Amino acid sequence: QRRVEIARALALSPQFLLLDEPFTGVDPIAVEELQRIIIELRGKGIGILITDHNVYQTLRIIDRGYIIHKGEIMTAGTAQQLAKDPIARQFYLGESFEM
Repeated sequence: QRRVEIARALALSPQFLLLDEPFTGVDPIAVEELQRIIIELRGKGIGILITDHNVYQTLRIIDRGYIIHKGEIMTAGTAQQLAKDPIARQFYLGESFEM
């Protein structure tokens, strides 16, 4: 289903894709395939904006992430920066979060 949605969007030759919760409700094999597709599209110069609550799956493929709390950007950075960021840990990841 998600692959079809991405393929449909790509038919319009976009410069950017918005993927809302792409990893929600899909099995681990599909998650890996979606991650591969996203990385491939990024390599082709297509910008991708992902909104997702699945932190592990999302942080594995991002160049840059943002933690938004009550409509405000609380912090931003690479996956590694966010994983260590005290604000990200306080508001979203939790103190015991590890990548």
